[in-house]
Amino acid sequence: MLELLTSPEAWAAFVTLSVMEIVLGIDNIIFISILVNKLPEPQATRARQIGLILAFAFRVLLLLGIAWIIGLTTPIFAIPFDIDMGGGELFDPEISWRDLILIAGGLFLIIKGTREIHMEIEHEEAVLSHAASSAFSGIIFQIVLIDMVFSVDSILTAIGMADDVEVMIAAVLVAIVIMYVASGPIAGFVKRNPTTKMLALAFLLLIGVALVADGLGFHIPRGYIYVSMAFAAFVEMFNVLARRGKRKTH
Repeated sequence: MLELLTSPEAWAAFVTLSVMEIVLGIDNIIFISILVNKLPEPQATRARQIGLILAFAFRVLLLLGIAWIIGLTTPIFAIPFDIDMGGGELFDPEISWRDLILIAGGLFLIIKGTREIHMEIEHEEAVLSHAASSAFSGIIFQIVLIDMVFSVDSILTAIGMADDVEVMIAAVLVAIVIMYVASGPIAGFVKRNPTTKMLALAFLLLIGVALVADGLGFHIPRGYIYVSMAFAAFVEMFNVLARRGKRKTH
């Protein structure tokens, strides 16, 4: 352990891995922020805390079971037909447990995002018909499900970037602390500016599609997704400022 504290390689891996975990945690923060906004403030804070504690717990447990998590990448079956990718290339995907988890998590995000968008559009009717879905226990259950999916994706990436479990756990802890600090302001901002919720739901759909694509072997570089999300958020920031300016003039 003392050797790690004096090792430049360990520190470099720690910094790199911390940044990567923070970036990958954006998906988690967006999902949790949307869900907890359905709850009254005391419960919302508690749900956010529980969600991030569980995210940390899942990641640490997966790191301690590295042999098992690596085994999730072993193919268990192949899709029994070839897909023509154009240019004479054939795509013959092999599916592992990790792929099944990503596909299931992606489909969950797509369905959840679509339902939430529908509820926003049909607001008056949806509030009454879906009141039960806003129950505290139901929201915690949804957070647990998506925490598991994002944890598998996060830890499999971490394994390829560091050799020591202690470094990985420290990087995950730093990322979770930053996620916790950021999640409150983000959730509050979404609640104060309802139009940003639609943007966040669109992000969820995009993330869901990316997870399904990854599970099927079509890797979409996360950098493209995050740049598009950042640009959309930048544009929305100007919309928020413009609305505030109009309110001040009236």
